[in-house]
Amino acid sequence: MSEDFTGNFTQQLPISEEAIQAAVSVMRGGRLHRYNLTEGEIGEVSLLEQEFAAYVGSNFCLAVASGGYALACALRAMDVKPGDRVLTNAFTLAPVPGAIASIGAVPVFVGVTEGLVIDLADLEVKADQADVLMLSHMRGHICDMEALMAICDAHGVTVIEDCAHTMGGGWKGVPSGRHGAMACYSTQTYKHINSGEGGFLISDDETLMARAVMLSGSYMLYERHGAAPSPEIFEGVKYHTPNVSGRMDHLRAAILRPQLRELDAQVVAWNERHDILLSGLQGTPGLTVVERPEDEAYVGSSIQMVLLDWPEEQINEVLTRCGKRGVELKWFGGAEPVAFTSRYDSWRYAPSEAMPKTDRILKGIVDMRIPLTFSEADCALIARIIRDEVSAVFQAG
Repeated sequence: MSEDFTGNFTQQLPISEEAIQAAVSVMRGGRLHRYNLTEGEIGEVSLLEQEFAAYVGSNFCLAVASGGYALACALRAMDVKPGDRVLTNAFTLAPVPGAIASIGAVPVFVGVTEGLVIDLADLEVKADQADVLMLSHMRGHICDMEALMAICDAHGVTVIEDCAHTMGGGWKGVPSGRHGAMACYSTQTYKHINSGEGGFLISDDETLMARAVMLSGSYMLYERHGAAPSPEIFEGVKYHTPNVSGRMDHLRAAILRPQLRELDAQVVAWNERHDILLSGLQGTPGLTVVERPEDEAYVGSSIQMVLLDWPEEQINEVLTRCGKRGVELKWFGGAEPVAFTSRYDSWRYAPSEAMPKTDRILKGIVDMRIPLTFSEADCALIARIIRDEVSAVFQAG
């Protein structure tokens, strides 16, 4: 008799009592807007910005309404204009090319390796086509950041890091987001801290961050920020930077501050679950798991497998068979976008050229979330189910 999994792949950990009480306190005060403060009050949003800046080691931090807003805000802060070309990963999620297209710029897609990171050889070839790279650490996989920055520096390319899946991770001891000129993070429900929607934008560059603060809708109230550049920096940008409102409010900030303090412990818990799954899937006939480089400090909030060179109907059969046993897998290689999955050629607002090497890899990528509501025993069971079903389809094929 086969084993089945009965857990829920979309169930997150509950918001802690500490965070609930902090949110209730904000609601009782009625001052939810980040600038609705009493004389001398710092406020939950500014406190969160200070704490996140300290966590990643950046000089400045801006809390915003979503990770996608942070991406577009970073591009605007860098003065990317309509028609400009912006390099980005072919393996990414829709908000990344969406942010580029939202300001009228044009994505230039860079290939993916079998390690599911940006193809540095392809980046070297395309680096002269744009002045900005929006680097997506897709599904938590971090490339050799020293090698990437060497290429970008040599070609005069400024890097924005999309760290939606790498908050709490890093490369060679450097926190994710600290290599580029700016970095963006998400606090959407399925990310590493949860406010439903929300995000951060960080940088050490005074001018870029002053522009970002003005863009977010500061209404000349930038002196109320706790992790922003000094007021004199704003003198050079405040009359020339449009208001594209996207502020975070005190309610979400209050929920996030206690979670940020627990993040490192949760990274350990995620990685314990991820590594059980990884170990259980290693050696499965026909299935490639992504081994993590020694220099990468990863956050295993999801796991990816590659069914390389499998026929489409066999991949679908694996997904169906696993689904019948309670294991929800997402396939990035399908011709039609489903939920969050998509390929670079799915975004028809963004012109693209076929990339056969990348297409071969994308076609086989299968993805699974790892909620912290799963126990370690759950993860071992899920690995057995996936191994059984992949092996059965592979052997029958």
